[in-house]
Amino acid sequence: MTAVAERSAAAEPKAGEIPSFEVTLKIRRYTPETHGDEAYWEEHTVTAHGTDRLLDALHKIKWETDGSLTFRRSCAHGVCGSDAMRINGRNRLACKALLKDLNPDKPITVEPIKGLPVLKDLVVDMEPFFASYREIMPFLITTGTEPSRERIQSPEERARFDDTTKCILCAACTSSCPVFWTDGQYFGPAAIVNAHRFIFDSRDEGGAQRLEILNDKEGVWRCRTTFNCTEACPRGIEVTKAIQEVKRAMITRAF
Repeated sequence: MTAVAERSAAAEPKAGEIPSFEVTLKIRRYTPETHGDEAYWEEHTVTAHGTDRLLDALHKIKWETDGSLTFRRSCAHGVCGSDAMRINGRNRLACKALLKDLNPDKPITVEPIKGLPVLKDLVVDMEPFFASYREIMPFLITTGTEPSRERIQSPEERARFDDTTKCILCAACTSSCPVFWTDGQYFGPAAIVNAHRFIFDSRDEGGAQRLEILNDKEGVWRCRTTFNCTEACPRGIEVTKAIQEVKRAMITRAF
């Protein structure tokens, strides 16, 4: 067998073997301890398979090429929401984005989510995001004595806010919002979604308080209905619809 034939045979996957391909990640890095306050781009090429996700490629870079690369991740199954990042210009979870679906024929750009301070590489400071979340009181509010049995709720009552219970606090929706990028005081879609979850809960008695909080100049009326948030949500929540329902609840209460 000639040398050319040997190389060709080696490149062809064996029966049952998943074919591999090379993919280049163009990562926006921020390492103030070594490069000052300016962010910079860095490219890494790795060998991947069709079933690999972007998170797998990042792991390969960190474990085999550059251990200084910094990003958040935890469950790796789209439940914790910790690995939200900007991939090819769109907010996604790295653990749910398949490399083969990201046009791997050209470099895949990876950046931190926008609107929050970058601490290092792909890691942002989530405190402003969680401050807004805490402010809308994301817990059941009731009055009176402790009930002697569970608080009963019909399937129809539960369905009223079922969609907004899916939020995993990844910040993909909030950090895709143009208003949030330019106005750090805006509550943001995720906070409003979590307020919606309790405002329309038949067992809760704090709806009026939450509506009053969101009626602030930096509250729900700052939404410009661009639908970026709905498109970015990895859980498929109809975020813009939820925001509109909160607005409607405010108007209904006013009259």
